[in-house]
Amino acid sequence: MKPRFSFRKRVFLNPISTGQTSYILAEVESSRSGEYKWGHCMLTIADCRRRIQLEFFLGTRQTRRISLRKIDLLISVLTKFRAALAKEIALLEKPTQPEKTKRRQTDAND
Repeated sequence: MKPRFSFRKRVFLNPISTGQTSYILAEVESSRSGEYKWGHCMLTIADCRRRIQLEFFLGTRQTRRISLRKIDLLISVLTKFRAALAKEIALLEKPTQPEKTKRRQTDAND
């Protein structure tokens, strides 16, 4: 018997210590070696009480192309979002100019 899913993965997005139930669930139902094109291909993203589900339908040649473009676009936007987020984190964690001046003055007085 062939497996029902060729890919199925759920990961929690926050550390267990937070007690928050945010997760991502990715499921690609097996086409059974190309015989079954009506499978379940779903990406679920959940954060506390909110949940979105994105379907990636593979039933026709056109919808298969659309599904690949959809996931490629999603990955591209998420990658750019991550870069912007990392940049803002770096700016927030960088000491401000007055703090640097205060530190230099304190070091000079020591």
